[in-house]
Amino acid sequence: MYRSHSCGELRATDINKEVTLSGWVQRIKDLGSLNWVVIRDRYGITQLVFDEERSSKELLESSKKLGREFVIQIKGAVIERESKNPNMPTGDIEILVSELTILNESETPPFTIEDQTDGGEDIRMKYRYLDIRRNPVKNSLMFRHQVGMQVRNYLSKEGFVEVETPYLIKSTPEGARDFVVPSRMNEGQFYALPQSPQTFKQLLMIGGMDKYFQIVKCFRDEDLRADRQPEFTQIDCEMAFVEQEDILNIFEGLTRHLISEIKGISIGNFPRMTYNEAMQTYGNDKPDIRFGMKFGELNESAQHKEFKVFNDAELVVGIAVPDGASYTRKEIDKLIDWVRRPQVGALGMVYVKCNEDGTYKSSVDKFYDQDDLAKWAEITGAKAGDLICVLSGQTNKVRAQLSALRMELAERLGLRNPEEFAPLWVVDFPLLEWDEETERYHAMHHPFTSPKPEDIQLLDTKPGEVRANAYDLVLNGNEIGGGSIRIHDKETQALMFDHLGFTQEEAKAQFGFLMDAFQYGAPPHGGIAFGFDRLVAILGGQETIRDFIAFPKNNSGRDIMIDAPSNIDDTQLKELNIKLDV
Repeated sequence: MYRSHSCGELRATDINKEVTLSGWVQRIKDLGSLNWVVIRDRYGITQLVFDEERSSKELLESSKKLGREFVIQIKGAVIERESKNPNMPTGDIEILVSELTILNESETPPFTIEDQTDGGEDIRMKYRYLDIRRNPVKNSLMFRHQVGMQVRNYLSKEGFVEVETPYLIKSTPEGARDFVVPSRMNEGQFYALPQSPQTFKQLLMIGGMDKYFQIVKCFRDEDLRADRQPEFTQIDCEMAFVEQEDILNIFEGLTRHLISEIKGISIGNFPRMTYNEAMQTYGNDKPDIRFGMKFGELNESAQHKEFKVFNDAELVVGIAVPDGASYTRKEIDKLIDWVRRPQVGALGMVYVKCNEDGTYKSSVDKFYDQDDLAKWAEITGAKAGDLICVLSGQTNKVRAQLSALRMELAERLGLRNPEEFAPLWVVDFPLLEWDEETERYHAMHHPFTSPKPEDIQLLDTKPGEVRANAYDLVLNGNEIGGGSIRIHDKETQALMFDHLGFTQEEAKAQFGFLMDAFQYGAPPHGGIAFGFDRLVAILGGQETIRDFIAFPKNNSGRDIMIDAPSNIDDTQLKELNIKLDV
């Protein structure tokens, strides 16, 4: 038996017990005649003591040969600590060691295995198995497990069945780039790794499974950010014989359940907002509603004077920054520099200080009088002591720029409390969006999303105005889930493919299996997929997902620990009938 107890288990009630512990050496304090060693496992830490009065000379000397991260087993008696440590769960006791076995030695680790480490991100990624020994990463992985268990419990109680779908599937032209896998047995042909199990879960509904879910790995070959990985995990769900309201209710319930069970917080109503309202009010389709700073459109009150910048703009829009009137000119100049950064792309910013005495001071006083500026304050909701920040330009661009500024200011003002949760449904997305590069419409979600029945007649004349039966669940400014009611008849699906630019032959080649299945009694159905990595990170108080993934990739999509992706040898390439140009 390697251990009778874990390293985080023993308490004062265990004094005088003979115990066996195993784990890694966390710290050593050698005082010559007295040697303290802290041993660690997944469950916690315990202090060991060796001294010349109570330990044999041989045992004391053996303890001095230990190094950090040695794997050891000890046997000994639980005794009371003279100097108790109230910050340590096992801080009332220590183990007087009677027997020490070194199970494995360790090189000196490249960074300290402590909560606050001296290791940079690259070195910790390279030695991720060591990083996992640190409490912040270990606890994040255990937290992920806890969330996953709660998801499974809730959905199982609601009658959902977990079904595995294939990883080796067919490549499709819609969406992000596929990762492809060459087939050795089918020369010149390739599988693709799934970006989602979308068509398979629809086929399960046709198969009568009724309520499906899967916590599933998905793959997208796209540019990476802090909250993206080339392989990621979804809570993938589908239901038959449902309308949008049924799905929203079930998954509001899941979200409430998770926040209640994991965080101990009760969530009230989930507000709903149309896509157009979200874009007009917050400048993006995943607004953080924990704080205000709603957009105020200023065209009518700003384009009647001789200020050419505003007169030439498609949209003039501003936000009120709480207590921002106290900003110095230097601080405001830094904000202007911030919006001019290439990542944001604004040409400049106009500002108005709302003074406590009811007057206004702006950077465009030459063009606008006090009545004009008072109107701006009214439209943006600015009060005395606030600062109005105004941007102008092409509508879509300026909304995105002001949205970025709003989020940056909220971060600086401490308005994004990670322990506060503000969910929101965004509904009525456009079915199609125009792509300037390809000069054609693409499905905003995917080609299987149902249009609003009342908008179908607009497909031929005003395709950009057709609304989708689609919905996103937003939490604290992050999209955590998205889904739609699906098309379930062959005629409507064929019409959708036609408007996406597929020929009948292309549609049959890519999705013929689904069109065929629709001919055999496909029920009305719809679903949703949650980004599991992102959801776990937000519940854990973070917005980056990397620490909640056991072995993540870096921003270049590389696993620097195992050095992947990597070359494969010529024999494998020959078997796959692949020739590389050197």
